[in-house]
Amino acid sequence: MSGHSKWATTKHKKAVIDGRRAKLFAKLIKNIEVAARIGGPDIDGNPTLYDAIQKGRKSSLPNDNIERAVKRGSGVGADAVEYQSIMYEGYGPNGVAILIECLTDNKNRAAAEVRLAVSRNGGTMADPGSVSYQFARKGVIVVAKAAGTTEDAILEAVLEVGVEDVENREEQFVITTDPSDMVAVRTALQAAGIDYESADVEFVSSMPLQVDADTARKSIALIDALEDSDDVQNVYSNLDISAEVIAELEND
Repeated sequence: MSGHSKWATTKHKKAVIDGRRAKLFAKLIKNIEVAARIGGPDIDGNPTLYDAIQKGRKSSLPNDNIERAVKRGSGVGADAVEYQSIMYEGYGPNGVAILIECLTDNKNRAAAEVRLAVSRNGGTMADPGSVSYQFARKGVIVVAKAAGTTEDAILEAVLEVGVEDVENREEQFVITTDPSDMVAVRTALQAAGIDYESADVEFVSSMPLQVDADTARKSIALIDALEDSDDVQNVYSNLDISAEVIAELEND
């Protein structure tokens, strides 16, 4: 689940424990393929590809898989691929807003899988614009807390490169930027010797919705079902789950 609610870190660990790494790898590979197709295979001239590859490496995606994905995406070899990007909108339990980003080579299959996952998990599809108006594209950089990695150090590193916000979370710092500034911010962090977990352009809601444990539980089940589809690349929501609710969910 994207959108960086406070559930994101816990859920990432849960996904690995649950044996979902193969699906994660498939989505990471698709990201690399699309980035290479759009911007070419040279990572020095294609920052989107650079970030997609870095995200793959952070998730232990093997180098052979990365190299093959770059070749396929850039049209090298017989198995070159091309995907279509589609965005669906919907509501989860109790009006939770969701955006569903698909990358697919079969639009009809993607639409059917999305609708089935939504209807089976207490959600409803929405007309274009019904949900998306509250989301804006943002650069989101996640930095894990480590020795010497403080909020002050991050602010000092990125002070002059267009940061909108630095949020201090329990296990990480989440830096929000305009999408056009994300590469400059990421580069400034690297120059200061600050490692980062991920750097992505995401859809972030301006209307976060705090939910109780029951709504959170049902919404996460819906998002998990959507993410189980190979055609669904990202799911963004306006879920705002408090630390207390997360603690309750972890005891399930």
